[in-house]
Amino acid sequence: MAQAENLLIQQLPKVARKRLLDQCEPFELVLSTELSVRGQPLSHAYFPRTGFISLVVDVDTHPALEVGMAGRETMLGAELVLGLSKTPWRALVQGPGHSWRIPAKALRKECTANPPLQQVMQTSLLVRLHQQTLAAACERFHMLGPRLARWLLMSLDRAEADSFHVTQEFMALLLGVRRVGVTEAASKFQTGGLIVYHRGEITVLDRSGLEAEACSCYAADRQLYAELSAAEP
Repeated sequence: MAQAENLLIQQLPKVARKRLLDQCEPFELVLSTELSVRGQPLSHAYFPRTGFISLVVDVDTHPALEVGMAGRETMLGAELVLGLSKTPWRALVQGPGHSWRIPAKALRKECTANPPLQQVMQTSLLVRLHQQTLAAACERFHMLGPRLARWLLMSLDRAEADSFHVTQEFMALLLGVRRVGVTEAASKFQTGGLIVYHRGEITVLDRSGLEAEACSCYAADRQLYAELSAAEP
């Protein structure tokens, strides 16, 4: 069975893809690892092949809040195409897996010499900006249950499996709410036969039912990445 590849890398023409991969190294995405720190320069960019990463913001004494995800459909570090290296969020590995990693300095240099790479990175960054705007509106206007359903579906898509590991504490962290709220919403989904949750392992039994519970932001998020996939380098 062929190893999964990052979809941005797959979009590149053969020569541009080889130029990039010649400068990358395999990197293991270990659960809960912090790949970037708020306000500190990015040392590397990451192209997930499997697994996924959460972008989390901390504001004063409020609970942390997830404002984006990066799986094999995109990358971590697209800001480097603009010459930026510091970010307002932390990047945490939410789903373990494999990725390609490249030093930030090498990626900036390659963007200048490799126009197709520059274009897919710019498109990826634009999609993430839309995603973060959507996440802010979702957190403000939508109830916890639909938000949790959306988050579970987004995680499921990036895990590319029917189940994945996550604790209720981590879900509460990423959704910016108290654990009791997540417990109540998840219990409702489990009672309704949509999911099974046991010892940190979530299995989705009824995907269509969970999609019916999710807020409209889930469909909007999928549309954003469909546009990214259709973009021509």
